[in-house]
Amino acid sequence: MPVTRLLCLFVLMLTAPGLARAATLEAMAGQMIVVGFAGDSASDPAVVALRADLAASRLGGVMLLKTNIKSLKAVSAMNAAFRAASPALPPLITLDQEGGAVERLTQDVGFTEIPSAINIAAHNTTEQAEAIYAQMAKGIAGLGFTVNFGPVADVNLNPDNQVIARFGRSFSADPAVVARYDAAFIRAHHAAGLLTALKHFPGHGSSTADSHEGFVDITRTWQPEELDPYRALIAAGDVDMIMVGHLYHGDYAAAGTQTPSSLSPQWIDGVLRKDLGFDGVVISDDLEMGAIRDHFTITQTVKQAVMAGVDVLLFSNTAKYHAGLGQEILDILLVAAREDPAFAARIEQSYQRIVALKARIR
Repeated sequence: MPVTRLLCLFVLMLTAPGLARAATLEAMAGQMIVVGFAGDSASDPAVVALRADLAASRLGGVMLLKTNIKSLKAVSAMNAAFRAASPALPPLITLDQEGGAVERLTQDVGFTEIPSAINIAAHNTTEQAEAIYAQMAKGIAGLGFTVNFGPVADVNLNPDNQVIARFGRSFSADPAVVARYDAAFIRAHHAAGLLTALKHFPGHGSSTADSHEGFVDITRTWQPEELDPYRALIAAGDVDMIMVGHLYHGDYAAAGTQTPSSLSPQWIDGVLRKDLGFDGVVISDDLEMGAIRDHFTITQTVKQAVMAGVDVLLFSNTAKYHAGLGQEILDILLVAAREDPAFAARIEQSYQRIVALKARIR
């Protein structure tokens, strides 16, 4: 871990009295969990329960979807309540707000929408793009969010791609162009005090299927150049988090398995950590997507993700809504940690990365 990250961790531990009890295994594991929920106001039972979990360090953050957004005023009140529940270690209050087709905050509730990535890159310089994203980020931060899941680092290699090209989510088919516009997106969000997450590692732009729907094999389509945006932005020190997709590549899975990248130590510990040198927070894509839930139990998913190197486990809680999902995930983490010292060590490593990251939340 670089000296700057260690200093952030040390300073936060000195200034946040609530972190003393966060040394427990339960509290460290709780920081690894981000879940979706039912409710669209601060008084909804699910929101009240999540606030209690955040306060008790049984949960690290929440994910808001369109169903949670009744009005900007209600969103602001909910997010303020989430923040107040854990002031010493701010929660990851997250959403997907890329622009174009992928926006949780829309004109319907009075939020100014912006074009898709492909349109922004086609009609704006990186400086102009940064200004566009700065206005969006200012609006997101003003509502109390702490994380925007973006920018998209996928390279637009397959024009028939069902999940990236179809919706104009990639900036370009040129990795260098993708990296430049990604950097503009990140700078704009950092200026607003927001964290970001590059996605979808190791690259969804060449795929021929959608991991939301089921198993995606990129063995024949994936190209090494899809790592170039990650390589450039990691080297520049611009990356807060990297979101790992659910993409299977036969050369990066254990023999005889079809392990997706989000559960693959070959991809995360190997390529991302060792080859690309990323030592920050790794977050999974939604672990309820078809590519995962159709092939793994929740216990298998949690255990394999952690041992592969994932720090934050993201569950949208939409496949089959379960109010106690966060506790279920926490119980799986605790049982596995008590059975396996190596698993417990992974939790501690993830906790250290998460605390260092959260020190940068404003």
